[in-house]
Amino acid sequence: MILHSGKGSAPTRGTVLNLILGALLFTTAPLASAQSPLHLIPVPREVHAIAASPLPNGVQILCSGCAADAEDRFAADDLAATFQSRNISTTAPGGFHIELARLANHPVPEFTDEMKPEGYVITSTPVSLIVVGATAEGLFYGVQTLKQLIEGEGAAATLHTADIRDWPAMRYRGISDDFARGPLPTVEFQKKQIRNMAAYKLNIYSLYFQHAMEYKGIPLMGPPGGGTFTQAQARELVAYAARYHITVIPEQESFGHLHYLLDWEQYSPLAETPHGDVLAPGQPSALQLTHQMFAEMAGIYPGPFLHIGADETSDLGRGRTKAQVDARGAGAVYLDYLQQIVTDLEPLKRKLLFWGDIAMHDPALLKQLPDNFKKNTIAVAWEYQPHPEGFAGFITPFTDAHIETWVSPGINNWARVYPNYNKGLTNIQQFTAQGQQLGATGQLNTIWDDDGETVADNNWYGILFGAEAAWHKGEASLPGFQSSYGASFHGDLTGKIDQAQEEIMTTVQILGGALVHADESDYAFWIDPWSVEGQRKAAQIRPVVSEVRLHAEHAIVLVAEARDANLALRETDALDALDLGARRLDFIGLKFQVCDEIAGRYAAAWALRDSTKKEDRAEASRQLREIQWRMQDISQTYSLLRDLYKEAWLKSNRPYYLSYNLARYDLATQLWLRRIDQVAAAELQWDNTHTIPAAGNLGIPPAGTTSY
Repeated sequence: MILHSGKGSAPTRGTVLNLILGALLFTTAPLASAQSPLHLIPVPREVHAIAASPLPNGVQILCSGCAADAEDRFAADDLAATFQSRNISTTAPGGFHIELARLANHPVPEFTDEMKPEGYVITSTPVSLIVVGATAEGLFYGVQTLKQLIEGEGAAATLHTADIRDWPAMRYRGISDDFARGPLPTVEFQKKQIRNMAAYKLNIYSLYFQHAMEYKGIPLMGPPGGGTFTQAQARELVAYAARYHITVIPEQESFGHLHYLLDWEQYSPLAETPHGDVLAPGQPSALQLTHQMFAEMAGIYPGPFLHIGADETSDLGRGRTKAQVDARGAGAVYLDYLQQIVTDLEPLKRKLLFWGDIAMHDPALLKQLPDNFKKNTIAVAWEYQPHPEGFAGFITPFTDAHIETWVSPGINNWARVYPNYNKGLTNIQQFTAQGQQLGATGQLNTIWDDDGETVADNNWYGILFGAEAAWHKGEASLPGFQSSYGASFHGDLTGKIDQAQEEIMTTVQILGGALVHADESDYAFWIDPWSVEGQRKAAQIRPVVSEVRLHAEHAIVLVAEARDANLALRETDALDALDLGARRLDFIGLKFQVCDEIAGRYAAAWALRDSTKKEDRAEASRQLREIQWRMQDISQTYSLLRDLYKEAWLKSNRPYYLSYNLARYDLATQLWLRRIDQVAAAELQWDNTHTIPAAGNLGIPPAGTTSY
């Protein structure tokens, strides 16, 4: 039940809570103990745990502003829905008292001006709690923290009461999601993303487009078959996000990364190189094309920002603009065209984000840019690897030029069987903290789908830590986050989900340390171990393959144990994705182990080819049959993982592009089925003639270190 009261008046229970608030002296003790029952993401600025209050009679939610304010009413409804989803009554009399209030009606002396835009205060007793915010955003974020204080289900549930004073370190906190390289999420999954982002106090959702956005004036832009994000879907998403205090920022590449459009013959003349990636500055129609895209986009996305991309323009100067670049330098030609785009789009009255990777190399030219450029743009400084020496070189070229700057780390999920959080979390932690120190106003954490195979539900670990780092003042704690993630996101109080994530991180670390190129897990998953390159990889992986498998398998076991311990775990799709990631990593090890075993077994059979002993001939037959069974281990696992991968894909994405990825599983399965048939034929030849082909004739490499 949500009890509404008019502005300036409150029902009896609200008055009681107000008196409690006035009587209590706010405590600002930090959350210091590792044994604390609070698992909060992001960790509040100031928090002091009070008690674990049982909820046998559920809760009653009082909202003094809900009758008059739709945003406060939405926050109250969101809170009530969370209690109801845990089978906790919000209607029974005698429930725990919760009040939501605005600062104007419930003054809090400790509520400073710095807190007012998005901050909140929670004050508790063992039987009551009040959330106070100066704005709709602040009240909403207080509710999101309150939701994380709920533990358990039904009549056995408890509420961990606490005194909290909290506000963000960075004004803009968000993610950039890649819609350009294959996976295109369903609108329903995007709504789930928005709900989860808001729950962890993110307020920016940037959609990265190269060609997937629908433009009525450019019908060749979007791919058919469900690969286009329609304008109607965009408007639906924008309206949905606004309820959760999230601004949707569309990014349309406007300079580089336009291959899919420039591949069309009628647009090829605009390219720096034929059917290339980069628009050629100086081509009048190039600027017209950009204007057309952003004019349509501005009519769809009403927020204050548009993102023009403009990163990785590596072809610039290699074609139509070679003479200009030779004469003036690539930086001058690049910034001149960027300035033209900004000036051309000025009538749209939006702040324009652009990626900083090209412009950062010409700090002197940045300082010379006109005032309208500096006023109307935000530089998004990006770098996705840890840097022990720091990130100042990515940030200060823009802050020194008085251009507003956001930092953009990455979760390190691209072209990976599972995200490399060893790199991703450290990158997010350090880059965001240094961005705060150097005056960055926002953080835009990135998700990239470079190989087109990434599973969206594997990304939450990095997304939530990005939220922690952007809200947190200073450097966010990795151990603190890693010990709270499972409880906060999944409701797992055993710690096993946290352990599973760490086991996966260890698996990735060991595997990456063995490979020459550390982030080749996706390559290792697909490569044929009997190819020339596959044999090179086998030599690299062989010393650690058992260790890799043991850690991956431990992660699978931990997820299963956590599920058995709590049948009401939340975000189970993400647990399925975690399990799939562990299985795919384990299979890398299995595949290389099995191929070594097969080579050894075939060598053992070959060694018996001249024997006339009955037992030797039977042993050779046994080895050939065993090889077929071991080959089945590979073919059947590829087939099983195909089905699990398809299931995981369709939980978040449209069917578009799925068949392209499944084709790789099918080809890999068929390769090993053909090899099974070849060895079966060799066994039949042995039984009939007591001869077998040489291993090389079947593609089997020489036996390695394993013997039988």
